[in-house]
Amino acid sequence: MSENANWYVVHTYSGHENKVKANIEKIVENRGMEDVILEVSVPTEEVTEVKNGKKKTRQKKIFPGYVIVKMFMTDESWYIVRNTRGVTGFVGPGSKPIPLTNEEVRKMGIEKKILVIDIEINDSIRVISGPFETFVGHVEDINMERQSLKVLISMFGRETPVELEFSQVEKI
Repeated sequence: MSENANWYVVHTYSGHENKVKANIEKIVENRGMEDVILEVSVPTEEVTEVKNGKKKTRQKKIFPGYVIVKMFMTDESWYIVRNTRGVTGFVGPGSKPIPLTNEEVRKMGIEKKILVIDIEINDSIRVISGPFETFVGHVEDINMERQSLKVLISMFGRETPVELEFSQVEKI
């Protein structure tokens, strides 16, 4: 077993993603394998649609027909996931699953690291990375959900609003 669990992509029957997720979670719980199969995810995004003049918000699957599983790859964990009702197989050549790279996991937004900052509105900050590095400004708005700040930076003699991630700034 490797020291870190990896994310694997599992192909399912279309429309059965949530059932597969529930089935895997139930099997893991029944067999006491919470330390081998750590997390099962069906990536979704919130979509707002306007129909008949009414706004409706719903969850839309980002990758229909796929479930993402974080697990340690063992013969037993492979067997359990592969033989879950609704699963057609792992993504990878033949029967050998290929884990997602850290870059792929980050881009897909599966594993979001929540940063906590001690910055408040009207605080002065310095930009420490990105195209506005070394600029100084003050915080106008904080968006915890998107992990970003709206900062007014003095550029070319006028205040310019810029959106920055928490990791790009430090408090002065």
